Amino acid sequence: MDLIVSPGGTVRAVYSEEIEFGSLGPVVISRASHVEPDDSGRWLADLTPVAGPVLGPFDLRSEALEVEHAWLATNWLPCNAR
Repeated sequence: MDLIVSPGGTVRAVYSEEIEFGSLGPVVISRASHVEPDDSGRWLADLTPVAGPVLGPFDLRSEALEVEHAWLATNWLPCNAR
């Protein structure tokens, strides 16, 4: 899990249950994406809530979740570490 700490002490991360975020201070959680099935039963990772693309379709939900996490870790998390 990557934790990005700003000079002001704000911690940002892609949510995971690996740590208890409340132990770091007040917590604000917001949705960065949606992984949903399309009309064909294939999976899309919709990253438009953070101005990202819609990725997919994928045969397995787990594939969409993996790509979603990788995109957020590479493209969204570092860009918002201010």
